This record gives sequence, C-alpha cells and structure tokens, in this order.
Amino acid sequence: MAASEHPPIATIGHAGTSAESFFTRLRDARVERLLDIRLRPVSQFATFAHQRDLPYFLRELCGIDYEHDVRLAPDDDLLDAYRGKKIGPDEFDERFRQLMDERGIPGELDPAAFDRKTALLCSEASPNHCHRRIVAELLASTWSRDIEHL
Repeated sequence: MAASEHPPIATIGHAGTSAESFFTRLRDARVERLLDIRLRPVSQFATFAHQRDLPYFLRELCGIDYEHDVRLAPDDDLLDAYRGKKIGPDEFDERFRQLMDERGIPGELDPAAFDRKTALLCSEASPNHCHRRIVAELLASTWSRDIEHL
C-alpha cells in the first residue's frame, strides 16, 4: 500500500457531545477501529463512552472494533500537574512528547494496524490542548499519514 493510500489517523473526543453526534461522526468518517487512549476509560458525564458500554455501542451501531492502549495516555503525575494548573499547555505537550519517547512510541506500535481507519479517543472536546493531537502528530509524521479530527 503506497503512503498516499493509507487512511488518515482520526481523532475524536466525547466531552460535550451527544451519543448521536459521537457515533454518527465515527460512522460517517468510515472509522473501522476506535483506539481508546484515555488513562482511565470511564466517563461520568458521557456514560456512552464508558469502557463497559462503549465496545458494544461501537460494534452494534457502527461495526467498529474497540481497543484500549494505556501506553498512549499521560501518566497520573502529568495529568495531575496539568489539571492542577502547575504546568501549562506548552509544558504538558513537551512532557507528554518526552513520555511517548520514553515509551518508544510510535516504534512500539504496528503501523499496519492503522491501515484499518483508526480514531484515537480521549475525553477532550477539542484536539487543540489534548494528548490525542500529540499522539496523532507523532504517528502521522513517522508513518506519513494525514490527520482527521472528527
């Protein structure tokens, strides 16, 4: 498969959206696999995005497979520092990129798995200040892929 024939790496967040909008965006984008990159794959606000129920909804509503990979999530220390406003977005980005490097990402991932259109999931509504954007950028730049924020 030539580089230009590879599907883009998609990203999606569940905060501030309805289940209808969330699943419709995934289906309309022809996503085949949702890769949950949240540290804790639960949501008290968007219960459809709880790991207990999400694989069922994805499969039944959209025919999408579900996977969870905590290696692509920030660790507790980094999340606590950011949420506690001890570090800003720029430092978060820098430290998260360093964490990905320490974990060997993207080298530890199989690029062929992304030949099935994959959406990276986290909770943030916007990718602008979200780790899913950083993961997508790392993968896209390494594997010569486009990024599609849903």
